[in-house]
Amino acid sequence: METGSPAASNLGEAQRYHADPAPLTRGMVRRIVFSSSIGNALEWFDFLVYGYFAPIIAKQFFPVHDEWLSTLLAVGTFGISFLMRPLGAIVLGIYGDRKGRKAALTLSIALMMAGTLAMAVMPPYASIGLAAPLLILLARLVQGFAVGGEFGSATAFMVEHSPARRGYYASWQFASQGAAAILAAAFGGLLALWLPPDQLAAWGWRIPFFFGLVLGPVGYYIRSHLDETPEFIANRESKRAHETVQANQAENTEAGTQRLNLLLAVGIVAQSTVGVYILQLYMPMYAVKQLHMAAATSFGVVVLNGGLQFALSPVMGALSDRIGRVRIMLTTSILLAAFTYPMFALLQRHPTLGWLLVLQGAAGIFKAAYSGPMPALMSEIFPVRVRSAGLSIAYSLGVTLFGGFAPTIAELLIHWTGDTLAPAYYVSLAAVISGVSLAVVGWRMRTMKRRASAFQSQVCSEL
Repeated sequence: METGSPAASNLGEAQRYHADPAPLTRGMVRRIVFSSSIGNALEWFDFLVYGYFAPIIAKQFFPVHDEWLSTLLAVGTFGISFLMRPLGAIVLGIYGDRKGRKAALTLSIALMMAGTLAMAVMPPYASIGLAAPLLILLARLVQGFAVGGEFGSATAFMVEHSPARRGYYASWQFASQGAAAILAAAFGGLLALWLPPDQLAAWGWRIPFFFGLVLGPVGYYIRSHLDETPEFIANRESKRAHETVQANQAENTEAGTQRLNLLLAVGIVAQSTVGVYILQLYMPMYAVKQLHMAAATSFGVVVLNGGLQFALSPVMGALSDRIGRVRIMLTTSILLAAFTYPMFALLQRHPTLGWLLVLQGAAGIFKAAYSGPMPALMSEIFPVRVRSAGLSIAYSLGVTLFGGFAPTIAELLIHWTGDTLAPAYYVSLAAVISGVSLAVVGWRMRTMKRRASAFQSQVCSEL
């Protein structure tokens, strides 16, 4: 392998930062984890709340005579916001690679708060007419743009502070999603229990959005007072020192490799995002409409899923630092593809709280085992100089293609086919796509290590 090859370059990069990691105090660790996770938590809290209250939001902002069409419009607006994610990923990802992870994180959470504020105070259709759904759509698009760059910048920020524990630190991205799911489901369940339906429809559904606005300024303040990551600073200084024509030519030859990395990373995201949007977001609606269960019960069960994800994601991330990320994630893909249909079939035959708990518990474990190691694995696919953009674009494309319209696709499949097991097919398909992507990534990593080892042996023998 030549010294200018991408594999050699990435290996040198990994060796340089793994060799002598800077020690982190507990206070620094808490600030890094909290500041990087709060934007992700706010994003998912807001998105989950929107999904949980979609039937009410549909009546408030998309009033049509057909209730199914009204709900579909509300859920579709949820999905349309994901079309802005790739644009936000490109703009904020490149911004993060050029100006720093801190700058991108601060900008993204500011835009996110603007969208949440609009959702919280937006007058209904009865008050301002057609402007209501149009402004709701605009707010969702702003949020979609903001969160497009959130994952990449936040993940890069975490892993670049402690390369030796990438799995553990980056896993808090998805642990924070579990915490957001707990809060969102708790709000949904408690409001459904405490408020009469007319008050819940009139103003109660806005309460969670106002709660989200409390978290935003805290995250903005902390992010604006953080230090930039050591790896980004070192890479920036190295780029300034070695900015030559030869270096630019080497980067151009690497473009094909990064496109393949991007494609594989998108495939890896498929299982994680479908698991969230079908097994967390869509399940309360599915339980109420298809299984005829009480709304409060369906919200409460999601707390189990989110709780397991919150508790186990860091455990799985730390375990991946020891035994490898692909090994854990590929095993999870195989199990999810094999057991999703039987679990949905059992739930359909026995639409009880007990079986719903079983499905949500299994989903939470699968989600934690897969998504805990996922951000660290994705960060290792891309080198430092394009890491923020690569992570952001791959994650946003994956979520847009497989997750954003997942509830809409599930509703359409059930409506067209009459088969209430349709969501299980979609989840299984995503697991197969991710499993294939992981197998390819694992093979490429093993090949890269063998070539790097052979190159080092050749250098040592020549010396």
